[in-house]
Amino acid sequence: MKKVLIISPYFPPVNAADMQRVRMSLPYFADFGWDAEVVCVNPQFVDMAKDELLTESVPAGIKTHYVNAFSKSLTAKFGLGSIALRSLWFYRKEVNRLLKAQQFDLIYFSTTQFPICILGVYWKKRFDIPYVIDMQDPWHSDYYRDKPKYQRPPKYWFSYRLNKLLEPKAMKSVGGLISVSEDYITTLKQRYPEITAVPASTITFGAFAPDLKIAADNRQRFQSLLDSESKNIVYVGRGGNDMHKAITPLFAALKEGLANSPEVFGNLKLYFIGTSYAPAGLGTQTIIPLAKQYGVEQYVTELTDRISYYHTLLTLQQADALFIPGSDDPKYTASKIFPYLLTQKPLLAIFNKNSSAIGILQEFGAEHVYDYENVEQSALIDFMKQVATGNMATPTYNTAAEEKYSAKHMTSAQCQLFDKVLSGHSTAKNVPA
Repeated sequence: MKKVLIISPYFPPVNAADMQRVRMSLPYFADFGWDAEVVCVNPQFVDMAKDELLTESVPAGIKTHYVNAFSKSLTAKFGLGSIALRSLWFYRKEVNRLLKAQQFDLIYFSTTQFPICILGVYWKKRFDIPYVIDMQDPWHSDYYRDKPKYQRPPKYWFSYRLNKLLEPKAMKSVGGLISVSEDYITTLKQRYPEITAVPASTITFGAFAPDLKIAADNRQRFQSLLDSESKNIVYVGRGGNDMHKAITPLFAALKEGLANSPEVFGNLKLYFIGTSYAPAGLGTQTIIPLAKQYGVEQYVTELTDRISYYHTLLTLQQADALFIPGSDDPKYTASKIFPYLLTQKPLLAIFNKNSSAIGILQEFGAEHVYDYENVEQSALIDFMKQVATGNMATPTYNTAAEEKYSAKHMTSAQCQLFDKVLSGHSTAKNVPA
């Protein structure tokens, strides 16, 4: 059995999107010849929401090592609040100890806390262990450079320069790349020609059916967020101005529907939940201002506070229909589409025409999938009318696609990439200098 050491600063019970790939893969690594151990940050140093139910899906036999981090109250004085920077020194110390004590074949960085990946260079040089980076998002990106200041992430000036400095250092020695988007890999290989031959795979997050049962079995823990007197169309996930192009057609269709058939469309409520990454109570609404432009704010509810993962799944199951908007960034792929599909609820999705999410949804046989440049308003009006009148049929999805995008199948793809990296590393070691 080969051994992989997974670096994932966020880990259950921390409710962070970027640890979901690891969490959903852990039950299956051993099936494909890999014994996995995880190194994460002790939850007491993490200022994100916790969901204790997340730990129920982590196999009992998985070894988890915890590292400390500098207090955010201390480092924030210097503008350094990210968990990657606060835990970097502690990661170096703990992983050094692990690598001295036992043999690992591979180090796997699966996180969007990318500065931590710079340690891969150090560990490869010191211990001769190859490393793989999971590009769940772009690391260094120019996407926000031409955006107004209010649309940029917090501390953008600092993070942009830090990412520009660290990414090439980490890529220079990387043994393999995994990404949720083929575009991310293409960009990196164009940017760094020296990694052209490095093994790389586009692997989306997987569909993990056991999560829905955990949510349903614990429904008494969660308060319902939806109006029981309405027909509710629900989206749970981040908001932002980059999603306005996908949401605008829906609001325009709702406005027309209300004008022509108020007795029908007046039964609808559109929910946008967990739209901000800001601490609870401090989020800025980005969807309601758009709803006001179309005069439909009375029928739109935006809750900026994020909710726990299983509260999210239960809310999706309680909805009458689901909506997934995509970013105007063509490289954006929504990893959240699989929980939506697993609920078997009527689904409407609007994305950039170049988003890989459109193709995946079409593989499943999802009927109401559009790009925001070509969507016909009549199609959206018809979708909402069927929801409002209770006439929307339950979708039936392609079983072959369900298997192809299952968490187990996606774990198999990761392990195949690991094997290629290991094979290439062994070959390189045996080539005479």
